[in-house]
Amino acid sequence: MPARTNLSEILLAQIEHHGTEVFYNLDPMRYGSDFVRRLPGCVKHSIAWRAAPSPGADFAAYSLVVCNFPSIIKSYQDRGWRSAYLSPAHDPVMDRYAANTERPIDVLFVGGYSRHHRRRAEVLEAVAAQRRELNIVFHLDRSRLTRIAESPLGRLLPLKKHRRPKEICAVTANPVFGRDLYAALSRAKIVLNGAVDMAGDDRGNMRCFEAMGCGALMVSDAGSYPDGMIDGQTMCTYDSSGQVVDLLRRLLAQPSELRHVAQRGHELLTVAYDKNLQWHAFQKLAGLL
Repeated sequence: MPARTNLSEILLAQIEHHGTEVFYNLDPMRYGSDFVRRLPGCVKHSIAWRAAPSPGADFAAYSLVVCNFPSIIKSYQDRGWRSAYLSPAHDPVMDRYAANTERPIDVLFVGGYSRHHRRRAEVLEAVAAQRRELNIVFHLDRSRLTRIAESPLGRLLPLKKHRRPKEICAVTANPVFGRDLYAALSRAKIVLNGAVDMAGDDRGNMRCFEAMGCGALMVSDAGSYPDGMIDGQTMCTYDSSGQVVDLLRRLLAQPSELRHVAQRGHELLTVAYDKNLQWHAFQKLAGLL
């Protein structure tokens, strides 16, 4: 194709050449209804995964929008879009990471820190403050402005609101993705999770599946979790930033119980969220369209 061709044109050509019958898209914010309406005639159904509130988005042209957050599904249905529940699945590659018994990190967090999400920020700040007694690592993604604000030169500029607290910076490591993420999770006894403020009471973000899948004990905020993710049995929950530190200390003081709950969490993922089960659920949804 001509060098000036954009990525959307290339993707449409690939779909047509492949003879795709079901187009499944994990990024409908980039490829919305305008793109779906241009799909070649070979495509019988278009399905999008979107597990976040999407004000201003247009998914109307999709045959189906799926995710594992019931309140978000309802919001799509209220807008007249066909929507259904579909859960993430356990990646079997995680099993060899879950088998790791050398876990020098007491508490690990992977994600973003933002003062805009106060509930999560308060939890991270409370946990980071324990760094002198616990081995705590936060793999945080920084914005370009935050990197500038925290640089030696940036500290001379009026960018204070973009700088993270000292305790957060002290435990921060570079962001990790893919197999590096799995490796990081496999070195942690506890993986801290926390919903952002827009999530409501629904829980079940990908970190739940990644943390438990890699054999760590997931500690997360209380809420409505997917089937089998039960406080004290397959994971543990906290109600506030004030409670989370006491919970972490109690768990770390009982290593055998910590490992037992983490093991049951991993077993849950391998059985109830098996990849074959997810594939059959996806086929069933596609067959109903």
